[in-house]
Amino acid sequence: MKKQIFIAIFAIFGMSQIEAQVSFKPGVRAGLNFSHFTKGDDFYNSNGGVSNRREFNSKTDFYLGFYGALKLTNHYTLQPEIDYSRQGSKLKFNNSSQEGTFNISYLGVQIMNKFTFADKFNIHIGPGLDFQVEENFPAYNSVDLTFVLGAGYQFTDNFGIEARVKKGIIPVLSDDYDYDNNYYSDGNHTNVVFSIGATYTFDVK
Repeated sequence: MKKQIFIAIFAIFGMSQIEAQVSFKPGVRAGLNFSHFTKGDDFYNSNGGVSNRREFNSKTDFYLGFYGALKLTNHYTLQPEIDYSRQGSKLKFNNSSQEGTFNISYLGVQIMNKFTFADKFNIHIGPGLDFQVEENFPAYNSVDLTFVLGAGYQFTDNFGIEARVKKGIIPVLSDDYDYDNNYYSDGNHTNVVFSIGATYTFDVK
């Protein structure tokens, strides 16, 4: 009987501790994007008939987002996010001085799994879905399935910094994208975004 009472007390105490750890706090995140498209088998035929392959270089822009941090334990937080992200890529042709910029913006939803160590450091990982809202070229797909991996540091309970890499899975350039009416691409160019920024979590009671 005493053993059963002890187990019951322990179970109640354990549940109260779990409930005490659970909390929900909203927050904002913002920072810089350094994005580019992955390379593929593409070329541009100039008027002279010369095969002129192009390079995709990094483009700098910004992101802005909101999140809800559902802290389930001292070390694990489930963090849904909604972000506006300006991305794209610089391009340059190898055999000429011709340059250009692809601009594309997304409204994205991420489900991040955030693991905290030593109360300050954290890593976060999770999938996302980006919906195209603006572009200056005929994008191959208006939706991108993404995978995000990042790390962060909390200076206070409210303010932190983070760095992430986001890899798109769905091609963003069209198979028959026509650059100056004489361009071929295999269309296997996907988004890659490196980002660095700050976060602010609001106190909610």
